Amino acid sequence: MNLLHLILGIFVPPVGVFLAFGVGPTLFISIGLTLLGWIPGSIHAVWAIVKQNEDLNDSAYK
Repeated sequence: MNLLHLILGIFVPPVGVFLAFGVGPTLFISIGLTLLGWIPGSIHAVWAIVKQNEDLNDSAYK
């Protein structure tokens, strides 16, 4: 599922963020950045999804 989130985060940033986080501040930031340009939206989406996966992995090993 993480690969799907990353692919959607690259091509359709708000959708990838929505699937990873749901409705919240991260989604609204992604929408705003995507409206400013596709590249800033994609960078933010990929960063947010990777960061969430790192946090989930760190908490699983504690």
